[in-house]
Amino acid sequence: MTVGGRAVVAGAGIGGLTAAVALRHQGWDVTVLERAPALEPVGAGLGLAPNALHAFDAIGLGEEVRRFAAIQGQGGVRRPDGRWLVRTELGVIAERFGDPQLMVLRADLVGLLASRLPAGTLRTGVTVTDVNPGNLAGPGSQATPARVATSEGDLEADLVVAADGIRSPVRATLFPGYPGPRYSGCTTWRFVAPRPDQSPSPAETWGRGTVFGAFPLVDGRVYCYASAFAPAGERHGDEAAELKRMFGGWHDPIPALIGSVSPDRVLHDDVYWLAEPLPAYHHGRVAILGDAAHAMTPHLGQGACQAIEDAIVLASVAAPDATLDLTGYTTARLPRTRTLVRASYRAMRLSGLTSRPAVALRNTGISLVGRLGPSLMLRQLAPIAAWTPPPLHAAP
Repeated sequence: MTVGGRAVVAGAGIGGLTAAVALRHQGWDVTVLERAPALEPVGAGLGLAPNALHAFDAIGLGEEVRRFAAIQGQGGVRRPDGRWLVRTELGVIAERFGDPQLMVLRADLVGLLASRLPAGTLRTGVTVTDVNPGNLAGPGSQATPARVATSEGDLEADLVVAADGIRSPVRATLFPGYPGPRYSGCTTWRFVAPRPDQSPSPAETWGRGTVFGAFPLVDGRVYCYASAFAPAGERHGDEAAELKRMFGGWHDPIPALIGSVSPDRVLHDDVYWLAEPLPAYHHGRVAILGDAAHAMTPHLGQGACQAIEDAIVLASVAAPDATLDLTGYTTARLPRTRTLVRASYRAMRLSGLTSRPAVALRNTGISLVGRLGPSLMLRQLAPIAAWTPPPLHAAP
């Protein structure tokens, strides 16, 4: 079969919407199904590394994303008393990789992607209940379409994209023996605050098992996040008060940022991840991407970036006038994302150290890295940020 047929995307998050835009770029007729009754982006801020911006360039959206994103200038890692463990001039990232590190509101990015889809493409309030993956033509097999059962009836598709999140029902159908997500031991809070009188430098502050990050946004506000190790499911009546209890004695402007947000604007989520790799990111005519394929902890800021990469690589193997071969998608994506899943988990464990000797040793190591200059940071970042997308060729 040559591509350019009908694609059904399950899930309208960052990965699913990017896949829909990219597949339309390749000539596919796309339908996006989202189980939520409305397109309400979950989350607050979102970091975009150079690799994600390169991916958006491939589908002609890079410049628009850059216009509503805040460039992160000088940043680094601090101690709770405010002392800098390492300061980095983030401009060197742009010099080395062609783009800086950016911070956007997730809602802005979702809105941009959704605006590039024709009316009727996105259908909210529709739940995918089952998928028959069909078959691609091959030795001894006959090509058959996939079938997607939904709460509003069945659909037939030449390609199905499972972008339905970490607890993906489609993944469970295709890989019934897979163990699923595992609690990382880490819980997180996120909120957007007004910019305080003392505007923060982009930075994370590392304590004993706790982290607080503050990053300016282009609209003058500040995206904040915090993490700590805690039992799964532990919640508080006033999450802002809990943040004040944990971080109220830390350096300025952290107390002011926490004090400026109302409890109902604080998002609190436990961090789950896919500790075991899937055997493949495809089955029949179904491709799995984003958190459904490789959910990772947020400690490298690559979760959404990797979903965006997935979407572009998937579109590249679904090029106009080519034979659809999803094996190439798995081959390109599984090793890279598996490496980053493990690296993100290691970064979480490093930032979450709690014993005083271990924290002291960690902080000494971070300071040493800073004294060695930006070259070491760039070498460590290169395997992630230097990624370039495969070529796409827009359908006539």
